[in-house]
Amino acid sequence: MYVNAEEVLPAELLAEIRQYVQGAALYIPKQGDKAGWGEKNGTRNLLRQRNLEIASRHRRGESIARLMEEYHLGYDSIKKIVRQYRKEHL
Repeated sequence: MYVNAEEVLPAELLAEIRQYVQGAALYIPKQGDKAGWGEKNGTRNLLRQRNLEIASRHRRGESIARLMEEYHLGYDSIKKIVRQYRKEHL
């Protein structure tokens, strides 16, 4: 939403802001806690669950090649997940 600063800000504050920005659009974000990546739509939780499953299956003896094929991830990605969850869940 676009709002003209002269219509909503006191003259003193507008003069102060002009020392930093003039003639440009300035975005002022909402105040409050910002949700992290994937927290609002559940993606972060889904990936955490998937990664736990990958690490668990690997601990039970499933090969990296099989996990790569099933989850459509590369070798390095699977190794990183396995290594990460080994450290976190020992």
